[in-house]
Amino acid sequence: MRMIDQTWAARAACADAEPDQLFGKGAEQRDARTLCFTCPVRMECLAEALDSESSFGVWGGLTERERRALLRRFPEVEDWGEWLRREDDELVAEIHARRAPRILARAR
Repeated sequence: MRMIDQTWAARAACADAEPDQLFGKGAEQRDARTLCFTCPVRMECLAEALDSESSFGVWGGLTERERRALLRRFPEVEDWGEWLRREDDELVAEIHARRAPRILARAR
C-alpha cells in the first residue's frame, strides 16, 4: 500500500468535529454525510479511506457499506485518488455530487 499525504485532513470540514460524530450508526451517519458534502477535501478523504480499506465511519461522504461495495466492484483499482478524478464515468460523477450517491446501489 502506498503512503498517503494527509495534509488535506487539516482542511477538512470535520477537522474540529468530535470523532464520535463521524463513526456513528444510522441517523448519525446521515448527519456526518451532510458535513462531508460541504467539505473542500472530500475526494481526498474518500480516496484515503478506499486506499486503506477503512472499515468504519463516514469518509468522503460514503458509509462503510458504500465503500465496501466500491471495493468489491472495482478490485483492480490501485489508486482511488486517480480513479475518482475520472471525468467520463457516471458513477464517479455521482460520487462527486454534493449529496448521497443514488446510483451507488448498482455497484454492489
